[in-house]
Amino acid sequence: MRRILAGALVAIVAAGGGMLANHWLNGGNSELAHAAQPASAESAVNQLWSAPVTNVDGKPESLSLLKGHPLVVNFWASWCGPCVEEMPALSRLQREYAKKGIQFVGLGVDSDKNIQAFLQKVKVAYPIYVTGFGGADLARAFGNTAGGLPFTVVIDAKGNIRSTKLGQIDPKELKQTLDTL
Repeated sequence: MRRILAGALVAIVAAGGGMLANHWLNGGNSELAHAAQPASAESAVNQLWSAPVTNVDGKPESLSLLKGHPLVVNFWASWCGPCVEEMPALSRLQREYAKKGIQFVGLGVDSDKNIQAFLQKVKVAYPIYVTGFGGADLARAFGNTAGGLPFTVVIDAKGNIRSTKLGQIDPKELKQTLDTL
């Protein structure tokens, strides 16, 4: 048990160090849209449409049903403090922008059991899907080379990536992007 806790602590410290290094290297700006566009944005979006996801009840779902709609995709995990902290802001923005046809989606890079337990405690105003740890590969396709969480991607109705953000969202920045959709 001590080894598991020690390993988890090392992983958390390493992830935090990676986030801090990314923050420092980008001059305090974690916005990846301008710094590192994925090699093929179209390929990343196509991977999203075909990604194996389940709903929180474990039933297979297809994100391709969201094609043709502006989308905010938030990669998160129940054990990620910054992910949990930003969820109320994401929920508020979902309620505000739903009338504009913008859909928010949470992709849990976590187990279905952890996500189910989490959602019993915390209510979220947008659909949550489970990707398991394969979600990290999908996030990398969008340019998240650090593999950190949370990671948010804004995709317009034509399937173009409008912005990516590693780390907690800034609601004002996200609103500026959403207002251009």
